[in-house]
Amino acid sequence: MASRSSNQHQPALSSLGKTSGEINGERQPLLINGEQHFESFSVLAAVLPFLFPALGGFLYGYDIGSTSCATISVESATLSGITWYNLSSVEIGLITSGSLYGALIGSILAFNVADFLGRRRELMVAAILYLVGAVVTALAPYFVIMVVGRFVFGIGIGLAMHAAPMYISETAPSQIRGRLISLKEFFIVLGMVAGYTFGSLLVDTVSGWRYMYGASTPVAVIMGIGMWWLPSSPRWLLLCAIQGKGSVQDLRETAISCLCRLQGKAVGNSSSEQVDEILAELSYMGDEKEAKIADMFHGKCLKALTISAGLVLFQQITGQPSVLYYAASILQSAGFSAASDATRVSILLGLLKLIMTGVAVLVIDRLGRRPLLLGGVSAMVISLFLLGSYYTFLDDAPVMAVVALLLYVGCYQLSFGPIGWLMISEIFPLRMRGRGLSIAVLVNFGANAIVTFAFSPLKELLGAGILFFIFGGIAVSSIFFIYFIVPETKGLTLEEIEAKLL
Repeated sequence: MASRSSNQHQPALSSLGKTSGEINGERQPLLINGEQHFESFSVLAAVLPFLFPALGGFLYGYDIGSTSCATISVESATLSGITWYNLSSVEIGLITSGSLYGALIGSILAFNVADFLGRRRELMVAAILYLVGAVVTALAPYFVIMVVGRFVFGIGIGLAMHAAPMYISETAPSQIRGRLISLKEFFIVLGMVAGYTFGSLLVDTVSGWRYMYGASTPVAVIMGIGMWWLPSSPRWLLLCAIQGKGSVQDLRETAISCLCRLQGKAVGNSSSEQVDEILAELSYMGDEKEAKIADMFHGKCLKALTISAGLVLFQQITGQPSVLYYAASILQSAGFSAASDATRVSILLGLLKLIMTGVAVLVIDRLGRRPLLLGGVSAMVISLFLLGSYYTFLDDAPVMAVVALLLYVGCYQLSFGPIGWLMISEIFPLRMRGRGLSIAVLVNFGANAIVTFAFSPLKELLGAGILFFIFGGIAVSSIFFIYFIVPETKGLTLEEIEAKLL
């Protein structure tokens, strides 16, 4: 039925194709002879389509920060406010990592439901799961209920971290797309700092962990209402149109209306022309075919999957969770009194991450993705080898370790931190974007879980110095991957990226 409907509308699509440009009677992609297509937009109108999806990232970061303090509170005999405070290390691990395993499930669910729901409704579902998970966790009368709440919240994380970069990338003007998606990473770090700060204020309060988790509910409500108010992604609507999932004309008119709301009055009369260009490009590149799992491993989709999965894998296995584990001891050895309190260290490093992510936001659309990746990861390599040297044979030089720690944290936030999420949202062809991004997010959370789980046994087996040298070697291999595999997408529309780079 879908294919017949698609065939019925093919003449309409062919006529639309001429708006995108023809040379000698043949259809050509939007990007011709290196000339870029620029979009008109209103900055004010572009703020809200970014802000409400970015709240999903804020809640993810807040969960990381608040949980580090909540586990201290829930284990306290005097301050937990519960009778089941005497938890084993496995039970504490379930509280800490429950949302991570939920996020893995959310990523798997997104593979099948993302294109059916659409980006906007997926974010609405994520907001509901955030709300339910936070309420269940905060009010949990027993340990099992608390873990269930953490798990539900984690499913919300998986869906939000899948749909938010897609919605932002598909609705943002190409000139500021990198800046906006990088700003989502800024919101994740902002959430972490908020979680650490709020948690440190409540850690000495009776039942403080309940307030820490409950505090995320207003943000989840705002996110849900905001996504209900925002329009659907025009590109998703047009994908539905060419795949025969509705009337082409009706979906085209809806897409034009959505584009006007998303980019404001500045788009003016060009909105219908932009929509026709996108629709023609989708038809030209064969997106009228329904996506199949096997398609992920052929042609353009395989190249996009290699780029995205490689980036998020290297993002996690170059030591990002592990370096922060040593932050308190490194700072303490250098004589910083604040380092005696792990929470204060987390806040200080969180502020550094926030500043460096802000720098990345400002320069990413000017300098491009590749220069920041190559420069940032190269500095990470230096910092990892310095840390390895410190723990192996230079333990009398704690200042060097502090410099290496700060260099690593800062350069990660200039490179892998924001650009990993940015690239995976840009690189996939539209018809495979939902499924491709779900695989990339699954790789991200899966690698995070493996590194977190394997870190302690590897540290005990090999020692911290050897472990950091291994991370440094992996980071070197990631530089080769970036140099030879990862393309530059600065300033290109999503359709231009598919036509020119894949």
